[in-house]
Amino acid sequence: MAQALRVALAGLGTVGGGVIRVLDENRALITRRAGRPIEVVAVSARDRSKDRGVDLSRFSWVDDTASLAEADADVVVELIGGSDGPALALARRTLAAGKGFVTANKAMLAHHGLELARVAEGAGVPLKFEAAVAGGIPVIKGLREGAAANAIARVYGILNGTCNFIVSKMEAEGRDFAEVLAEAQALGFAEADPSFDIDGVDAAHKLSILASLAFGTAPAFGDVAISGIRHLLAADIAEAAALGYRVRLVGVAEADGEKLFQRVHAHLVPNDHPLAHVTGATNAVVAEGNFVGRLLFQGAGAGEGPTASAVVADLIDIARGESGPPFAMPADALATAAAADSGERRGRAYLRFAVADRVGVLAEIAAAMRDAGVSIESLIQRGAHADGSVLVAIVTHDGPERCVAAALERLRGSQSLTGEPLWMHILG
Repeated sequence: MAQALRVALAGLGTVGGGVIRVLDENRALITRRAGRPIEVVAVSARDRSKDRGVDLSRFSWVDDTASLAEADADVVVELIGGSDGPALALARRTLAAGKGFVTANKAMLAHHGLELARVAEGAGVPLKFEAAVAGGIPVIKGLREGAAANAIARVYGILNGTCNFIVSKMEAEGRDFAEVLAEAQALGFAEADPSFDIDGVDAAHKLSILASLAFGTAPAFGDVAISGIRHLLAADIAEAAALGYRVRLVGVAEADGEKLFQRVHAHLVPNDHPLAHVTGATNAVVAEGNFVGRLLFQGAGAGEGPTASAVVADLIDIARGESGPPFAMPADALATAAAADSGERRGRAYLRFAVADRVGVLAEIAAAMRDAGVSIESLIQRGAHADGSVLVAIVTHDGPERCVAAALERLRGSQSLTGEPLWMHILG
């Protein structure tokens, strides 16, 4: 049998421990599929004494994480996280040393993916990151290999399990955001500081990677328009349901001529769309190819088992000698696409206002819409809340987004509004 693929592993948290367990439990099967054994030989983490539920005595321990790049290993797996710092230092040193690199670090790839791809290609070594987007769902491989013959028109989906858990829980139980967030934190679905997830940053990192693979462009995280779910109300969920929609945080990337449109935003998703039925911490990605049609990738987007499974799948590819450009084409062939102007995009919108309960408020809102060229399809006003405010929901006809933005700007600072308006796009 061929010589074992030797692996150095940085990070022994939930996923790191899971990688060791997958390799142990499925050792015989993995060896047969890879054509040779895959063995962890060295590890590194912050706390050597912590009990992680796996036997670490068989591995060499390296205190300085970046020094794993010089360990007697063929491949380094990075599961530390963070766009910079130790993770980036380890990536650079590993690739410069001519060793393969596997990571689940979407933030690092979103910010430094092009640089790392160039180094990996120059050294002739693999850089793989299936686990960086949608956990155990093989969407990276699906876009990079399975759909390689297609021109992709649009890629979009539910990319953050924490947000999807929260909105689907709000939907099922009629509870408000803050209450469900607290429960998600107690259950371990949300971090103590959930900003990275609920403000859409995590989903935006993943979207920028998917966009690069789908459209042959350099990762452009800075061009993603980002908005999360922090200001979502139970009333918005209920209103959407009454209109035949479900609310989901959706990342959308779409080619617009020579430009690229990227956005993470709460959307109203029609009940007959597959994404409307994705609940809990599940992720789902849709890609639309010109020959293959609509592809749907769905499954567990995080957690020990799914993410570790994706990491080990990358290791099996490397053991087989299967490699290629990290972003589906050589780094120097990736285009630099300018950000598309969202104002020229057409679509329908859901707008929610919290307003004072007094005469003339609806007329003021309607006038702002009229003057900005926004056509109103429906307007719904609900009864007064305990603070005396009234919720007004508007669904617009199809039209340019710049008109909606102009209408909201006209209402900025209005004494009739008791809070910031909420704008959600309707997925078309």
